[in-house]
Amino acid sequence: MSGATEDPRAAVDQVAVADAQTIRRATTAATLGNVAEWYDFGIYSYLAAIALDRVFFPDAGEWAAVFTLGTFAAAFLVRPLGGLILGPLGDRIGRTRVLSATVLLMAIATALLGLVPSYGAIGIAAPLIVLFIRMLQGFSAGGEYTGALTLVAEYAPDRRRGFLGSWLEFGTLVGYTLGAGICTILVAVLPADDLLTWGWRLPFMLAIPVGITGIYLRMRLEETPAFRQLMERSPAMATMSLRRVFQILVTHYRSAALIAGGLIVAWNVTNYVLTNYVPTYLTGTLPAYGKSGTSEALSTTLQVAVMLAMLCIIVFVGKLSDRIGRKPILITGSVSLVLLGLPSVWLLRAGLTGQVLGLLIMGFALLCFAAVTPSTLPALFPTFIRYGSLAIIFNFFVSAFAGTAPTVIGVAVTTTGNLDWPGYYLTGAGAIGLVSALFLKEPAGQPLAGAAPLTSSADLPAPKLSKDGVPLENTSARRRR
Repeated sequence: MSGATEDPRAAVDQVAVADAQTIRRATTAATLGNVAEWYDFGIYSYLAAIALDRVFFPDAGEWAAVFTLGTFAAAFLVRPLGGLILGPLGDRIGRTRVLSATVLLMAIATALLGLVPSYGAIGIAAPLIVLFIRMLQGFSAGGEYTGALTLVAEYAPDRRRGFLGSWLEFGTLVGYTLGAGICTILVAVLPADDLLTWGWRLPFMLAIPVGITGIYLRMRLEETPAFRQLMERSPAMATMSLRRVFQILVTHYRSAALIAGGLIVAWNVTNYVLTNYVPTYLTGTLPAYGKSGTSEALSTTLQVAVMLAMLCIIVFVGKLSDRIGRKPILITGSVSLVLLGLPSVWLLRAGLTGQVLGLLIMGFALLCFAAVTPSTLPALFPTFIRYGSLAIIFNFFVSAFAGTAPTVIGVAVTTTGNLDWPGYYLTGAGAIGLVSALFLKEPAGQPLAGAAPLTSSADLPAPKLSKDGVPLENTSARRRR
């Protein structure tokens, strides 16, 4: 039934109650799976400025860093395809099956990256193979993150969605930090020749056990309460065509899509500038222009320090958003980019103290988005198109405007000689985020569209007792495990 549809405002009279242990298990599975996914995806960017430019582009001169970042950006060319296929599939067959597949594919692709021969061994075939594997990673990422967003949001009680959603980005930061930490150790321990010969391969091979852990956890997880409710009410939704998904999205959710796109751009431009471009900027670009940069080891150490600082705070910011709302935090992050995006880049050229301050400013802005956007985006769309809509919108905007930012900035700096381009990007991203946040309808504390209000069994009042002291059944809520 390609024309299947559902009113997302259909009344669901009873409150759904999810088992507290199941909620914790779901959040843990999504978080740890995200650690695996983004460790795999992130180590390429950390190794780009340390070794990969010389392993795969040894004769490219000043363009080596740009070409290496270009293969990073190649993954974003196929992310929309991954989202287009995997997102709607998750709305049809369930979230957990698709998420298990994405972690498996990412782990295999990352391990293969560690086996690619160098340019010196097989010539131009080496970077072409890397390009193909990066595209496999991009396809997997196209269904991973938005699926994890959907999973956590649909398991999270309405009053705790900000807190539990922030754990997803906690996992992302752990993945990135783990990758950066391993790279830091390699740079500190191995001689340069050993690093370029075989040392750079080790982080990629470690993706295998990390990926297996993520797959195991996700395959043991049952479907979300919201998805089970949907299948009980409208099993025909499992046959909805992709064309129908687009029709509903364009007809009924254009405003939601634009708001989501703006938040995605602001969040991910900040993310990719900080985690993917700044290491190259500090270690390669600034010294090439006669400015004070940093060593490869110090650059990675600074990145790890900023990520660790964010790790210590992010879940508290998510919890705060359950009390004061998502909008104030999103507006704070956006304003900080508008006012301090360019100055933060100037600080990167002001020695070690300035570099620390510049990175902290970027990290603060990223924290504001990362802590609350995972709980904000799923609330914009109803259950029957949530995963598909998020996958399509998220990956389009990331691929078109955010994931390509390191490459575009690298080309702009190389061709113009203007070192302020990262700041221009951050300022523009902040302006887009601010407009989007102002038009956002506050979702904190509200049930997801198309799903029953959801609470946790741990939040239920103690049952009344009979005269004999026996607990009486609570009939005011329907329990869903």
